[in-house]
Amino acid sequence: MRYTGKLIFILLAATLALACTRKESGLEIYATTDLHGMLLPFDNTEGESTDRSLANLAWVVESGKKENIILLDNGDILQGDPLAYYYNFIDTTGTHIIAEILNHLGYDAATVGNHDIEAGHAVYDRVRREYNFPLLAANAIEISTGEPYFKPYTVIKKNGMKVVVFGLITPSVPRWLPEALYRGLRFDNMVTTARKWMPAIQAEDPDLVIGLFHSGMGDERDRGDDENSTMAVAMNVPGFDVIFCGHDHRQDVTEVTDSNGDRVLILDGGSRAETVMNVSVSVDRTAGGNTRPVLKGRIIGMNTLPESAGFLKRYRGAMDKVREYTSEVIGRSETTVTTRDAYFGPSAFVDLIHQMQLELTGAQVSLAAPLSFDQSISRGDLRIRDMYRLYRFENFLYTVSMTGGEIDRHLEHSAGQWFRTMEKSSDYMLNLRTDDNGIPVMVNGTARFRNASYNFDSAMGIRYTVDVSKPAGARINITALSDGTTFSHSATYTVAVNSYRANGGGGHFPAAGITGKELDSRIITATERDLRYYMTEWIREQGTISPVPLSQWKIVPAGWAADAEQRERKMLFGNN
Repeated sequence: MRYTGKLIFILLAATLALACTRKESGLEIYATTDLHGMLLPFDNTEGESTDRSLANLAWVVESGKKENIILLDNGDILQGDPLAYYYNFIDTTGTHIIAEILNHLGYDAATVGNHDIEAGHAVYDRVRREYNFPLLAANAIEISTGEPYFKPYTVIKKNGMKVVVFGLITPSVPRWLPEALYRGLRFDNMVTTARKWMPAIQAEDPDLVIGLFHSGMGDERDRGDDENSTMAVAMNVPGFDVIFCGHDHRQDVTEVTDSNGDRVLILDGGSRAETVMNVSVSVDRTAGGNTRPVLKGRIIGMNTLPESAGFLKRYRGAMDKVREYTSEVIGRSETTVTTRDAYFGPSAFVDLIHQMQLELTGAQVSLAAPLSFDQSISRGDLRIRDMYRLYRFENFLYTVSMTGGEIDRHLEHSAGQWFRTMEKSSDYMLNLRTDDNGIPVMVNGTARFRNASYNFDSAMGIRYTVDVSKPAGARINITALSDGTTFSHSATYTVAVNSYRANGGGGHFPAAGITGKELDSRIITATERDLRYYMTEWIREQGTISPVPLSQWKIVPAGWAADAEQRERKMLFGNN
């Protein structure tokens, strides 16, 4: 009996401790990234229904409590599917469909992406005005004022919590886009910008600090001015609790330690509505009023969620309107063409792009790549949607002046990304992802390129070989122009090339020795509208086309290349 008082004291102390430090339910944060126009459940390029779109996220919103949900978007939403293009450039009188949908769902903030900038000032400025929430990017600076052009951060108060969302865009925009699309803006270092704004963010006394970065994961070695610098910010700028990233189209959930020793949760959410990123936030609350967020992050497959019937009904008219637009017949093709052929030599698919670029510009040489890894255009009627298969991006078409030596170095850079060095006929020819033993890594039964196929430039207008038995940098041998005229490394030629490549995308022009302001003096002509528009009109004029391989280049040794193609085509595409 003498221990009864002590036991009661212990029980009371335990009860008091539980009361003083208890976990309360907080928030559910959902973030989308790199939707590329896939807001509705219909792929307007392929002309078929999909099982993942914002219709699935709408079900989540309708099933929850608005005061417990924060919705965020991480950019690259205004480009990719014809849905976005239609409301960017064709139906511009009413509210943009993307603004209408995100407003309807109740998004709280968004960060601008590089492909949103690609749509041009008129488009992203319009959408920004129409959003019922702020568009963020602290490092997109208005040159005339030195201040952020978009909001640097926003404060969201929900369910008793104060949350700050801070936005950054990849600073590599000028490497890919012509200045006309972002005139008056510069893009600053991500680490420097985050460090500058963190004191102001902390002065808001937030319960949670979220980074919303349109930049890939990268790693701690990045300096903050790289294309993918999320990890660099997370590890070098203390203060973030969770960071949503994107741009690199990868899916990942990881945790790192910042320079103060605090943990930072990072999520990367894929692309085209494959997934939605989710962080559940609960709160440890102490008797002194202090709170500590407890975070649980996950990637949710969008198609694992039901679709909202009400959402589908609301936007049925918009889907039908864009479907009608993309179904318009603009011509006819007498053959089926595929990008699969483009990795092993001249192909009808890429040469059709070359042919159009040369005829549209009158240039002597064309540079182009397969913009989709595995895409085809079937024999028969050509529709608007087929043009999105042929040409994915809203690039402009430039005519530039290049010396023969610069063309050579451009193609060497391309071949360096594209091919390996073969020492014997049984060696691998294509630059595939491999393990530590040099064996190609198979994903779902197929191999993958180490580098993006949209950087595998070939040329039309010249005769040349790519010698895969030679080391990178010594593979290209240009013998003549297509008409047999002597090709000279010191002579200057007119070259048709898209704006992404000419502005440094893929590193080809820098490798050729054309960097920065040097480009301005090289541009002879530039189209006023995107290249896909002119290609569409070109096909309308032709009526019927018969795509065939036309460019005059080949891979040598020819026997080695033929053997490698037989093996590696199956590795990339299976037996189909």
